[in-house]
Amino acid sequence: MRLQEQIKKDLTLAMKARDEGKRDALRVILGEFGRLEKKELSDDEVIKVMKKLLKSERDVLEKGGASDDSVFIQIIEHYLPKMATDEEIIAWINLNIDFSKFKNKMQAMGAIMKHFGTQADGNAVKKNLENM
Repeated sequence: MRLQEQIKKDLTLAMKARDEGKRDALRVILGEFGRLEKKELSDDEVIKVMKKLLKSERDVLEKGGASDDSVFIQIIEHYLPKMATDEEIIAWINLNIDFSKFKNKMQAMGAIMKHFGTQADGNAVKKNLENM
């Protein structure tokens, strides 16, 4: 089942279970999908939208001085793929990237992000490259 369909199904279940927190969060997510031109999104497109919502929510909480532990964040993270750890990123870079082929380390970002896709945050990859 595609991720967008799973979220719609989970919204129905949350409504039946009268889980207001989950229901409201899933409605926000689906509302964000509805703002896009395409109505059927690939899993990668769904993940990009959800990462944007996650970043936005964290920024709002940070500015408000609240903790980073909201129901909305927990629900979004439930649907996101497991992120690669710094150790996994570094290990893959060491095995697969020949820095002699690049003018500088940052030029390897494209190849690294292509491999990890939605499982790595670009800022984490950049930080690891800078520290190598």
